[in-house]
Parts: sequence; structure tokens; C-alpha cells
Amino acid sequence: MNAQEIIRSIEAEHLKTNLPTIYVGDTVKVGVKIKEGNKYRVQPYEGVVISKRNGGINETITVRRVFQGVGVERVFLLHSPRIETIQVLRRGKVRRAKLYYLRDRVGKATRIKQRFDRAL
Repeated sequence: MNAQEIIRSIEAEHLKTNLPTIYVGDTVKVGVKIKEGNKYRVQPYEGVVISKRNGGINETITVRRVFQGVGVERVFLLHSPRIETIQVLRRGKVRRAKLYYLRDRVGKATRIKQRFDRAL
């Protein structure tokens, strides 16, 4: 057994199996565990997936939302224990793998058409 197989087997134990299929352009609600004192609570973070990176245990998504007039982006490690839930709210119809052009847009120009041919 070589080193790569050992690493893969250890990573396989930590992979989540209950993740929905997420595409770039989707609007998602990510439940993030926040620690306050000695308690944990789940805080939802809702926005548009503007990029996906890597695969396997290192898979990340970048979620963008506008909060109080300021664009906020967060990168979530999908298989992290801090991620409680990921829920797809609507599918987006896009023609790019990365939606970085949304950073330059304001207001209604940031809207993405809804896609109905993929199941939620």
C-alpha cells in the first residue's frame, strides 16, 4: 500500500455522503456552526455559488451575497465539520464555470435566470 492509497483511505472516512449536487449559479443556504461561549448554534448563510474548486475532501464553494449594500463572499469547505447543512434553494442558468463578473454588477444586474431542468 503506497502513501497515496493510505491518504485516500483516511480521507474517505471524513467525506460527507448527504451533500446535494451543487452547481455554479445555484442559490444555496449553508448552515454554519458558530461557537458562542461553550455552546454551538447554526447560522444560515444564503447566497449564489460563484465558484467551485478541487474535489474530494478539499472541495470548496464560494458563496456570494449582498449584505447591507456590501458584497460579501465566503469560501466553504464542503466536507468540514463546521458545515451542518447545505440546501439548494434554486438552480441558476449560467454559461460560465466561474461567476466572478457578478462582483462588478449592482442591483438587478446581478440576477441569474432560474433553471427548471435540474431537480432541487
